Amino acid sequence: MSRPPAAARPSMVLQTLAANRLGPWALIFGVLAAAAPLTVAGSGATTGWAVTGVAGIPIGYVADAIALALFFVGFVAMAQRIPNAGAFYSYITHGLGRPAGVAAVFLAIVAYNAMQIGLIAGFGPIAASFLAEHDILDVPWWAIAYLGIMIVAWFGASSIELSGKVLGTLLIAEIAIVIVIAVALVTHPAGGTVSWNTLDPTTLFGVGGGTAMAIGIAGYVGVESVPVFREEAKNPARTITLAIFTALGIIAVLYSFVSWSASVATGPENIIDRARAEGPNLLFNLADDHIGSALPVIGNILMITSLFAAMLAFHHGAARYFYSPGREGVLPRFLGTTAPRSKAPLGGSLLQTGLALLLVTTYAITGWDPLTKGFYWLTVVGGVGVLLLMTITSLAVIVYYTKLRRTGEPIHESSWRTTITPVIAFVGLAWITYETFRSFDTLLGVEQGHPASLLFPLLYVAAAVAGLLHAVYLAGARPQVYRVIGRGAEAAVAALTSEATPTKTRR
Repeated sequence: MSRPPAAARPSMVLQTLAANRLGPWALIFGVLAAAAPLTVAGSGATTGWAVTGVAGIPIGYVADAIALALFFVGFVAMAQRIPNAGAFYSYITHGLGRPAGVAAVFLAIVAYNAMQIGLIAGFGPIAASFLAEHDILDVPWWAIAYLGIMIVAWFGASSIELSGKVLGTLLIAEIAIVIVIAVALVTHPAGGTVSWNTLDPTTLFGVGGGTAMAIGIAGYVGVESVPVFREEAKNPARTITLAIFTALGIIAVLYSFVSWSASVATGPENIIDRARAEGPNLLFNLADDHIGSALPVIGNILMITSLFAAMLAFHHGAARYFYSPGREGVLPRFLGTTAPRSKAPLGGSLLQTGLALLLVTTYAITGWDPLTKGFYWLTVVGGVGVLLLMTITSLAVIVYYTKLRRTGEPIHESSWRTTITPVIAFVGLAWITYETFRSFDTLLGVEQGHPASLLFPLLYVAAAVAGLLHAVYLAGARPQVYRVIGRGAEAAVAALTSEATPTKTRR
């Protein structure tokens, strides 16, 4: 009898993610961990004040949340129609076509890996500095970074529920300390009077308002990654929707409240100058003034665990952005493999780990500052990439439902979900994206014309062009793969079967 070719064997098709593992709170914890509340509260808001000179950073977080909520209305509607882990990749493919979908793959890979590696570049020196300062351990920053990478890699290949439990535990402690600090600051207002000035929306209408929103929206990166876990979620339609909007609401309230509390403690007229003078230490310095020295030490420990939790969350997201196109054959099929027991995306996890090791080694050998040129620059670049993908996806949602109407396919969702909110979201996100690229040097904290402010945007241009060229290659050389781009697990099976080369029967 003839033997089925290797590419068509059932064992290859069983490389699927573990189903029915994640409930809403597991996803919410993962999203909040990626958002890193303590890290954003400690550095994101202060950076916004220092860079833009705009006092209304707290209300900026609210405005960003409203813009994202409008985006997620159409995003979730489309997620319920396209049941696979591709997220941006799949939605852009269905809306704007296969070449745009493959370009989105390349953009997403750059964005999510930049975020994850940037977080590692922050975790290493911040943890090493804390250990040395308290006479616990004196080692180079890269040694701590390597250790963090390997721990994350182990979790990446393990059961997703285990990561969820770790993220949940770290997150509860992190949010608790943030709230304690914020309450302490609000109850000790500068001049004895609580000021609401930094919650005035008009503060965003002047010079720097758009840049302030661009900085603020980076703090929400991670919420949009929920659909990449769709195949692993229990009751996916309900779980994805609940997780996205619950996480978005929690983050918006937390960011706005904590940043507002800092402005209350300093006085809104002083917050910009103090942010510029004290930087990311501002929140802990204020806590030290009003609470005592013990809590800030705990806060510094939780800042380190916050970075680790965010590293783990983005590792999972990056691995799944490798997994989905790898499973379909758009990228090497090794990336579409899963661990035998945990069903975690093994190939994508290993590649992400390898990239992180390579970048940390590069920074260590060259002597580049890991905090400025690693943590800060790469997380900014990653956030900008996700913002760009959200903007393109908003357009994809509009086009997708327009196509459905033209073909006469039944649409059960309201026009509010399929047209009105996607259009509003696209306009809003396109404006923020424009402001982001226009102020890239400001976001990076470099002078105008600095090479980094030119090279990083070109990185996304290069990624998009590479994706488009790869799509052209697939259309010509591997049409069986090109036909099923963005179709998920069933398409992966079809592609594997059609790619198989029949063997002759031996007697």
